Amino acid sequence: MEKKPYYITTAIAYTSGKPHIGNLYEIVLSDAIARYMRFAGKDVYFQTGSDEHGQKIQLKAEEQGITPKEFVDGIAAEIQRNWDVMNISYDRFIRTTDPAHEKVVQKIFRKLYEQGDIYKGEYEGMYCTPCESFFTESQLVDGKCPDCGREVTYAKEEAYFFKLSNYQDRLEKYILDHPDFIQPESRKNEMLNNFIRPGLKDLCVSRTSFSWGIPVDFDPAHVIYVWIDALSNYITFPGYDPDDGGNENFRKYWPADVHVIGKDILRFHTIYWPIMLMALGLPLPKKVFGHPWLIVGDGKMSKSKGNVIYADDLVDEFGCDSVRFYLLKEMPFAQDGALTTELLIERINGELVNILGNLVNRTMAMTNQYFGGTVPQGYYDEEADRELISMASSLTEEVSSKMEELKVADAMQLIFNVLRRSNKYIDETQPWLLAKDEAQRARLGGIMYNLLETIRICGVLLEPFIPDTGAKILAMLNTDRRSYEDNTSFGSLEVGTKLGETEKLFERIDAAKKLEEINKKKQQAEKKAAPAVSADDKQEELITIDDFSKVKLVTGKILEAEHHPDADKLLVLKVDTGDRVRTIVSGIAKYFSPAELVGKSVTVVANLKPAKLRGIMSDGMLLMAENGEALTFISPEKDIEPGSGIR
Repeated sequence: MEKKPYYITTAIAYTSGKPHIGNLYEIVLSDAIARYMRFAGKDVYFQTGSDEHGQKIQLKAEEQGITPKEFVDGIAAEIQRNWDVMNISYDRFIRTTDPAHEKVVQKIFRKLYEQGDIYKGEYEGMYCTPCESFFTESQLVDGKCPDCGREVTYAKEEAYFFKLSNYQDRLEKYILDHPDFIQPESRKNEMLNNFIRPGLKDLCVSRTSFSWGIPVDFDPAHVIYVWIDALSNYITFPGYDPDDGGNENFRKYWPADVHVIGKDILRFHTIYWPIMLMALGLPLPKKVFGHPWLIVGDGKMSKSKGNVIYADDLVDEFGCDSVRFYLLKEMPFAQDGALTTELLIERINGELVNILGNLVNRTMAMTNQYFGGTVPQGYYDEEADRELISMASSLTEEVSSKMEELKVADAMQLIFNVLRRSNKYIDETQPWLLAKDEAQRARLGGIMYNLLETIRICGVLLEPFIPDTGAKILAMLNTDRRSYEDNTSFGSLEVGTKLGETEKLFERIDAAKKLEEINKKKQQAEKKAAPAVSADDKQEELITIDDFSKVKLVTGKILEAEHHPDADKLLVLKVDTGDRVRTIVSGIAKYFSPAELVGKSVTVVANLKPAKLRGIMSDGMLLMAENGEALTFISPEKDIEPGSGIR
């Protein structure tokens, strides 16, 4: 029988830096869903990848003195490495710098323009570079970006716009007619009441103030803005092309069964993206799931807060399956979940060691001791047996029901309920006492079979969530009975099977000792990253006269000063340093106005390697004194000719 296609995607990761564990929750969640759907007999296509264009990336590349392509090549490789660290079974890892994607995006833009959905205009407003979003003054919160809380800058430029308003009524009707389209339910109400019903404004879909993007092929001064570029990945890589409607692979998998995304980008995926698809004449994805955030302590992870945790560090300390288990089982369906090292250790010891590991080890040990490591005959149907067998027999369909609803934590809870019941079953039946009475051998065999078969069913179901652990369990049982059909009835484990070698699944963690080790490693890493200090740890490391002589300091005079066109904190200065007039970009706009600087004598580091700052090459650096509240120039006491040496 032909398998039913199932297409699942994650949001593509932005290549501005290394992803942290909060970013990885989404990919682990999607992987568990994809793995389960494969187990359930579906033809799964699981796509993830990286979003690689935009102003923020161009600026980061300029700061490092490399090309944007070099920058994103490094970050994309790091993202994919982290996905692999978490044992992600993606079918395709895409990159939006792929030439084939770029070509189709240009075709999509042209099609929307030619049919009148895109028009050229001019944008004027406040722009948030990290979010790559424009806002009106009224949309700002305390003068800052309403989405991320960061500083915004004024921007005015020619741009192309997408007529979202033309599709507003159609989109609202679609959402109301398809109640499962946006999940969870609270997210749907948020989109309708906060964004769609108040009225959709036309969307800026091109930029001219930076160059790192896909050019508009009929107007190359413009690059295609993130929304059309990034969102289109869901159709371009499976094989969509506006010229012919897409290839056989695209027709097979589209529309996607689910886009798994963070709740913070729900607006883009449930308003901009559906309207784009409507304009292209394509069906909408069946479901968009805006998952909650994983927070650390009392807040969302961010480098500025110093609470970022990276997946590879956690995996090094606790193992991949332990981290996957925590992320999948402890995250609620609709509310944010919390992560602390203490909680992670508690869950490992309490559930993976005490419940799962203990059950498997006890059962394997008793089977080896009482039956020579061979699966004994059949099962008995006493009251204690019936409850366990009933729970195990119905478990697969119950888990499937939860997985269809994307309630992964609930699905895992069902499995652990059966594992708990199995441990209780051992305490109720007391196999060690039955083993002393030869007349009870058949009863003992039935009990051991019930335990082994229940472990098999649970091991099969655990594979999508903690793959290595599930595989180890099935290897210990030495069984290939792991299909969906094998799991829907009790009794698939073959009598007489010789069990494999017993392997301890999880080690108990000494919480105090582990926390001490982690803190020590953290302190060592911070010490290694900190500037070198002298032996008494109070005085900075001394330098030699040779070190100092490498810095060329000269006097200079500021001839011109103006605000940087793209950065409120920067001033662009023209400084006469004797040999030439230099352009120096300096972050002193908070302390000085351009007018008061003209004619001022200054001290300049003249042999500093030039660097491009927000698009302007800076050739030198001014010396300043700072007390935390104010800046003061380090200036010659008397007027002196520009270019005079300082020593």
